[in-house]
Amino acid sequence: MKASQQTHLVTVDHITDLSPTVREFTLRPDDGAAAAYAPGSHLPVEVPVGERRTVPRHYSLIGLPGDGVWRIAVKHLPQGRGGSRAMWRLEEGAQLRVGAPASHFELDHRARDVLLLAGGIGVTPLVGMAQALAERAALRGDVRVRMLQVARTADELVFSDTLTEALGERLRTVITGAGQALDLAAEIAALSPQAQLYVCGPAGLMQHTRRVWAEAGRPAVHLRFETFGTSGEHPAQVFTVKLPRHGLTLDVPPDSTLLEALERAGVEVLADCRRGECGLCTVDVLAVESGVLDHRDVFLSAGQRAENRQLCACVSRVAGGASGTPACVVLDSSYRAD
Repeated sequence: MKASQQTHLVTVDHITDLSPTVREFTLRPDDGAAAAYAPGSHLPVEVPVGERRTVPRHYSLIGLPGDGVWRIAVKHLPQGRGGSRAMWRLEEGAQLRVGAPASHFELDHRARDVLLLAGGIGVTPLVGMAQALAERAALRGDVRVRMLQVARTADELVFSDTLTEALGERLRTVITGAGQALDLAAEIAALSPQAQLYVCGPAGLMQHTRRVWAEAGRPAVHLRFETFGTSGEHPAQVFTVKLPRHGLTLDVPPDSTLLEALERAGVEVLADCRRGECGLCTVDVLAVESGVLDHRDVFLSAGQRAENRQLCACVSRVAGGASGTPACVVLDSSYRAD
């Protein structure tokens, strides 16, 4: 969370377990009713991970606004950076500091044909979109909307009841653990030429969707996405960063992003989304002395990832150092002082 951003206190009004790994938090602002937000928006949250330490996290706002509270859902990730574990330790009545709702994943209300694709916890920003589009279809009849919800198990199909209420038979669920498969190429082929696809889920789903969309000859501008840049190919672990330009060597702990570590060390890095989407925080990789780069963004192309010349500091990491020693990378920040 940017230091200049105004924040305010909220109280955890209610906690609901939606599945064995997903927990919903209802947050009530202490200073009045919750501000309105557009479907697809997220809430910046300062998550307490220590006695006097917080880490910034962004959680999608669920559903449509209007009842004076904000709702978010958090998937418990034992191998994550610690934010989900800290959120799951909260009890009803706890207080958090949050920023104002913001959006990098906006719904185009002019769209006439929309497919929503959710993978796992990626359903959260799409719930409000589904409800808004269903309301528009019922009132004006000028939009066609379908939704695909993919999960490993039936338990992980969170919010499916809410989505069924909004969409009815226009919702299709796919349980991969039960042998069901998603034929994304066929789903895209069924869309009209100017249709839009909104997708949210893990990085693997995003990469697959981008490839199939491009292979179908669809306009890139009609594919809109949001991902969760915490899921990589390796568990989060400490790694070392060398910055020759600044004369610095620092360690990035498992519960911190590279961007956060650079900011704590006073290294200025341009950043915006902090979710691996916009690419503004990209830094140059001078050398990988030990380990491998674990790209967790959706900004760099497959070719750029293979070259290992750049790294998105807000989500990507380094993993797999030599036995007993952290992985190590030599970087040059993209920021240049005037």
